[in-house]
Amino acid sequence: MAFHLVYLTLLTPLHTGGTTQEGNLLGIAREAHTNLPYIPSSTIRGKLRASVAEKELKFELFGNEIGEGDQLTQGSIWIGDGSLLWVPVASLSHGVVWISCPLLLKRWLRLSGQKLQVPEPYSTNLEANRPIYLKDAILKNGLKKWENWQSFVKSSSISRVLVLPDQHCATLIQMSLWRQVKVKLSEHKVVEGGFRYEEAIPPDSLMYFTWGVTAQANGSSQEAVEQFQKLLQKNQLLQIGGQESLGRGFVELSWN
Repeated sequence: MAFHLVYLTLLTPLHTGGTTQEGNLLGIAREAHTNLPYIPSSTIRGKLRASVAEKELKFELFGNEIGEGDQLTQGSIWIGDGSLLWVPVASLSHGVVWISCPLLLKRWLRLSGQKLQVPEPYSTNLEANRPIYLKDAILKNGLKKWENWQSFVKSSSISRVLVLPDQHCATLIQMSLWRQVKVKLSEHKVVEGGFRYEEAIPPDSLMYFTWGVTAQANGSSQEAVEQFQKLLQKNQLLQIGGQESLGRGFVELSWN
């Protein structure tokens, strides 16, 4: 099966709702095995499907939905979840540093099919003899010069990168999520009830999702690929996850 990758550069904070709410925190969708934020494939698929005006093309690519036909049918295109690749973290020494980890990089390599060596933890394109001050972390020793870092970065806006161990990376990603306070106001502008926090993946993060052709396409697989690529061309700027009126969830699509 051929995997195609589409990269998502977050232009604004992005929130896709989780399945639970703990206290006054409205969490974000997270992977069950890593607890890292992700974008459910149904969210991406639904947004792209809604952008197709032609009913015949919509059914051909994505299948029909309940109430749109006598029975449910599968479309010719499948879409995978959106995964993190690089996340920006505030740095007192370098302004912003984008972090990743072997777990995320190995996943990306498997799906992209590239034959590259996964960098060791603490590999960086920054000066190895200069300390890196991150949020609640100082790295002074053990930094390794990373020569081919650009092969792992699919965005021209990312210039300072650092690979961390899986556990440390997950901790820093959790600390770098945006949290916005939400309150409900009455008609007299008085707070009603309590408040809540909403999590969001920070802007300038780099994510990606996979897509391909289903068995439903049969002999028309190449035609399905071309039609979906045209759809992506029309939606290079996409809004995902709701809160459009607040300027949330805008992403820029790109691919090789």
